[in-house]
Amino acid sequence: MNPDPADAPFALLLTHDVDRPYKTYQSLYYGLTGKGTASRRYHLSTLRPGVNPYWQFGNLMALEDDLGVRSAFYFLTEQSLFEDRPVREWFTMEGWQLYAGRYDLRTDDRVRNVVHRLDDGGWEVGLHGSYETCRDRERLRAEKNLVEAVLGDEIVGGRQHYLNLEIPQTWEYYRDIGLSYDASLGSSHSYEFDDGYGVVRPFDDEFVVFPLTAMEQAFPDPGRDYERARSAVDGMLEEAAENRAVASVLFHPRHFAPRDFPNYWRLYEHLVREALDAGAWVGPPGDFYEAADLAEPGSEWE
Repeated sequence: MNPDPADAPFALLLTHDVDRPYKTYQSLYYGLTGKGTASRRYHLSTLRPGVNPYWQFGNLMALEDDLGVRSAFYFLTEQSLFEDRPVREWFTMEGWQLYAGRYDLRTDDRVRNVVHRLDDGGWEVGLHGSYETCRDRERLRAEKNLVEAVLGDEIVGGRQHYLNLEIPQTWEYYRDIGLSYDASLGSSHSYEFDDGYGVVRPFDDEFVVFPLTAMEQAFPDPGRDYERARSAVDGMLEEAAENRAVASVLFHPRHFAPRDFPNYWRLYEHLVREALDAGAWVGPPGDFYEAADLAEPGSEWE
């Protein structure tokens, strides 16, 4: 059970962006660029029907349940490359990167069922705004409405795909469509508190921003040097404790596939256990927003 935020030495917010629950085209990229011959071979060998190591929802829920924590899962409502995008984008690397191999919340029963399992189990379900919504309020609103329609309840926050932000415009959109927080501010290459130790309140009202402290890929690769990766995690947590920080981390579900991304599972478990042992408040941003009374400006966590 989490301590009262007022008594916690720091907070650790756990989040997962649901980009690619199915292993498809991206395996070609990982297979060609992955570190180590065995890793490259494995990425390519599992690119075949009936093999999907990226579907890690059950394993991840079981791990967090064993640890006694919950997290947030942000679901993406992305356009289809071949159905929604211009033909010219079919032949670009960016088009394939952004719009190919996605899932569709409207029709994918497996993903829809996961949304309900997460919600029933106490996990937070939120919005992963698609790439162009940082400049398109109505598309962002439509994506929020779809997630809520699948969930059967309101959501309170989310994060932009690829951390794509227009500041402060995107945050104005989040507030305008009824969201309480955004978790997009940050970098995919740093595990430092680059945007401060507390929450950000851009409009001096109830809307807050939880800066991203670390994405899993920013840490040293635990598959190559686990001890170095663990040391980086420990250093981040020590800095959080020294500054009574709100640390926010992002681990994509696919990184829990043990052979595709060795030791990320182990690193995540170490991160959570160390934070719990330190007495931190650990959980999803939506729960922390409520527990710490962040709807009222002037919080001690700012």
